[in-house]
Amino acid sequence: MSTPYPFTAIVGQDDLRLGLLLNAVSPAVGGLLVRGEKGTAKSTAVRALAALMPEVSVVPGCRFSCDPLSPDPACPDGPHTEAAGVSRPARTVELPVGASEDRLVGALDIERALAEGVKAFEPGLLADAHRGILYVDEVNLLHDHLVDLLLDAAAMGASYVEREGVSVRHAARFLLVGTMNPEEGELRPQLLDRFGLTVEVAASRDTDERVEVVRRRLAYDDDPAGFAARWAQEETALRERIAGARALLPRVLLGDGVLRQIAATCAVFEVDGMRADIVMARTATALAAWAGREEVTADDVRQAALLALPHRRRRNPFDAPGLDEDKLDQTLDQAAGDQGRGGDDDPDPDGGGNDDGGGGGVPPQADGDRPPPPASDGGDTPAQAPAGSPEAPGRSAGAEQRPVASAEPFRTKMLSVPGLGEGAAGRRSRARTEHGRTTGARRPEGSLTKLHLAATVQAAAPHQRARGRSGRGLVVRRDDLRQATREGREGNLVLFVVDASGSMAARQRMSAVKGAVLSLLLDAYQRRDKVGLVTFRGKDAEVALPPTSSVDAAASRLESLPTGGRTPLAAGLLKAHDVLRVERLRDPSRRPLLVVVTDGRATGGPEPVALAGRAARLHRAEGTASVVVDCESGYVRLGLAGELARELGGTAVTLDELRADSIAGLVKDVTAAGRAA
Repeated sequence: MSTPYPFTAIVGQDDLRLGLLLNAVSPAVGGLLVRGEKGTAKSTAVRALAALMPEVSVVPGCRFSCDPLSPDPACPDGPHTEAAGVSRPARTVELPVGASEDRLVGALDIERALAEGVKAFEPGLLADAHRGILYVDEVNLLHDHLVDLLLDAAAMGASYVEREGVSVRHAARFLLVGTMNPEEGELRPQLLDRFGLTVEVAASRDTDERVEVVRRRLAYDDDPAGFAARWAQEETALRERIAGARALLPRVLLGDGVLRQIAATCAVFEVDGMRADIVMARTATALAAWAGREEVTADDVRQAALLALPHRRRRNPFDAPGLDEDKLDQTLDQAAGDQGRGGDDDPDPDGGGNDDGGGGGVPPQADGDRPPPPASDGGDTPAQAPAGSPEAPGRSAGAEQRPVASAEPFRTKMLSVPGLGEGAAGRRSRARTEHGRTTGARRPEGSLTKLHLAATVQAAAPHQRARGRSGRGLVVRRDDLRQATREGREGNLVLFVVDASGSMAARQRMSAVKGAVLSLLLDAYQRRDKVGLVTFRGKDAEVALPPTSSVDAAASRLESLPTGGRTPLAAGLLKAHDVLRVERLRDPSRRPLLVVVTDGRATGGPEPVALAGRAARLHRAEGTASVVVDCESGYVRLGLAGELARELGGTAVTLDELRADSIAGLVKDVTAAGRAA
């Protein structure tokens, strides 16, 4: 077994180390989510924590780590008689991103359960992690069905495996620690809220600190055991301090004044539900115990807020996590003052209302906070360009204009890829999945995971006399078992091709276009898609964002998108073709959806319209599902976007039709090449 890197040898990363230590002192805090760039000791710190955790006493021979003082009455290995427990180190169990459901919750032998009535159960990772640490690296890339299982176990403290009337339950209480790189995509809000604390980590910019990191890492790689021995004394001291803080924790006093500060803070920052208040209270208590105090102070509450609230303030995937620390200090001071006066009979003597402020590091995102885009820019750009003159008077079509703020996002209609796919689980297009409604049965390939009971009984029934059946039970053999085939939804690769040319540069129109793309990005986030962004303007097209799971990154690139110049539509479509070709090699099971946002004009170079048509037919020939968002405005419309959609073999929708609450039409399915035929 390899020697882990010592926790006390980690350089810097104070917030990361504090968050882990507080969970070691009080597991009731609820775990830790570590967000940050790669190469910042996230995984190293989590794995090093296990060596500091107190040992646990377990029932001898129990595969589910039951506590001998209070064994689980429903333990599959029970019931347990009174016996002396045995001590072992706390486990750190790692959940791989690509793990199967059986590996996480355990596997039930359906064949033996049906034929012999025996509950033969092989425990999974949740059983191994009971009373220890469950570590999920790249937790934001975890499949949805595994996230659902984690949510259930975290909420109930138990894992349930139920298949065709046969069920097994066992305790599963663990410290959940996850690491993630936000550039690769965000977490579902439900799982995000299950982490008690969150910290942001980044590589130090201090030269001396970086030198020390490299020096220690090289020394560890040369001689892991010798390096760990040099830090053994510090590790022992830290382990003893954790044990002392755990012993002190029940005696820590959480006064009414401190509770008012916690409640006021959660109310002012508008976090959902009451879990934040409870987590803050537990974190502040753990901070006091860690400091060796028996009473929680305002400083403990402030630190608890910085750890427990940032990830609970996100209203949508484009909000940056974080707290306005000035606003936090003001709230704590006001709550302390109200407590000193014995209540606040006149909370606003000046009649100024609630100063929710805004300000600070996180811009407000509520309705009305985003200023509407101006209808004109210094009087030289009309709100709506006349038909046939898309560029504003007094402004050259070739001149680059500064980025325009997007309009408010809205709920979009459902756009889906036709047919039946087999891609990663998501919420957009129909696909064969492990979860969903049962549509049929087949012979299992490998181990049986989802039994189709009716088909199994039907296959076994004709052979009962030949098999010598004499009792009521059904004689089932391996050849009789049938695997259920299920249909659910998959996530797709949504590639946006956005026209940023001068014909789109009227400020009001570009603001509306950005608002529409932002709305589609939000829809892609909710449906668990990968997204990419290609823009075209001037003389060429560029990949503004390669395909990624980070919708945040796409939204950021969109906001800073400049406009102006000619309209190389063919270049945009060809660049998109190159991107999709590479992605088909990387992930052949993920089907693409091409979303072209343009008014359909094509200018620049010889025969721009003919070139654009040939580029569109390339996508059609490969069967790429596509939709054209028609951005043409004005009373006189040329219908060029509709013509482009026909060349692509797809569908055209206007900005108004894209809205889910529009009465212009029903939900539009994207038409693939040859679908109409």
